[in-house]
Amino acid sequence: MTPATYAVLNLDALQHNLSIVRQLAPNAQVMAVIKANAYGHGMLRVAASLPQVDAFAVARVEEGIRLRQAGFTQRIAALEGFACIEELQALLHYDIDAIIHCPEQLDMLNTVITEHTLSVWLKQDTGMNRLGFKGPDIAAAYQQLMACNVVRKPLGLMTHFASADNRNGATTLQQINVFNQAMDGFVGERSMANSAGIVGWPEALSDWVRPGIMLYGVSPFAEQTGSEFGLKPVMSLHSHLIAVKDVVKGETIGYSGTWLCKEDTRYGVVAVGYGDGYPRYAKSGTPVLVNGQRVPLIGRVSMDMITVDLASQPHAKPGDPVILWGESLAVEEIARCSDTIPYTLLCGITQRVQIIEQ
Repeated sequence: MTPATYAVLNLDALQHNLSIVRQLAPNAQVMAVIKANAYGHGMLRVAASLPQVDAFAVARVEEGIRLRQAGFTQRIAALEGFACIEELQALLHYDIDAIIHCPEQLDMLNTVITEHTLSVWLKQDTGMNRLGFKGPDIAAAYQQLMACNVVRKPLGLMTHFASADNRNGATTLQQINVFNQAMDGFVGERSMANSAGIVGWPEALSDWVRPGIMLYGVSPFAEQTGSEFGLKPVMSLHSHLIAVKDVVKGETIGYSGTWLCKEDTRYGVVAVGYGDGYPRYAKSGTPVLVNGQRVPLIGRVSMDMITVDLASQPHAKPGDPVILWGESLAVEEIARCSDTIPYTLLCGITQRVQIIEQ
């Protein structure tokens, strides 16, 4: 039985997109970002499809533990570091890199008693104002880490960009300059570039790059799609028509009657909704592919269903295939129509959506 809504993953596209990363950053090691269940694609599945990357990055300690317990031997970095002694001990036990971003972590490193050592990345806050040491605190943190017996040497050195997706702004170059100046004289491999940095800021390329969204075939820039950079989407979201109906001029469709028929209309009901991860706030007019042809969404998105205008497809019938996003309909376009970003759509696929590997 074909599921009502399902996502098809083209895992070969991961390899293709990784090759684009390596073309853009030929001298850098690659830390593939697979946090948040690999942006909705399945963390273990994606990790298994990228055996040649130099390291993986996750957000939280428990994600790194899952990778280790599944048998992955590459370096793993927990981007949020550790927040308690128990998490620090887990990182030591499973040999997972820790990002060091606050004084409390330094205190814990100096008090823990262990036979193990830990690889760490010292994070500088160069303007994101989220995690990391600022100003003169970075030098003091570096010295403390260099003096700590638990910490392997040399350290890793990193920062994170706040606005790299804005190629017309000055913020990213400012952050690059702040980082390079602060790290002058420090010993250790450096990492600045996320996907937007890799694609749009050659000045950000250093020893390590951290591709995330581009690995999944999606552009880090709101005004462009991944295909414009040679990327291939990994995920496509599918459903089918479950009804085809007619309404007359003056009737409304959907909750609250927000869609008023200005003329007699043939429309279709598709078995997908926000209960599957389709965006609740997708506007009327958002494109949907029915039988490979674009038709507009009409009315509000429901939990389990959407409605589409079939005026251009008079022969459409229940059971006909529907694509919500994929290679022929960029997820970036659906995100723009929903006043959101592609990250939220990919991460938002729910458990009832069946995943099919291609």
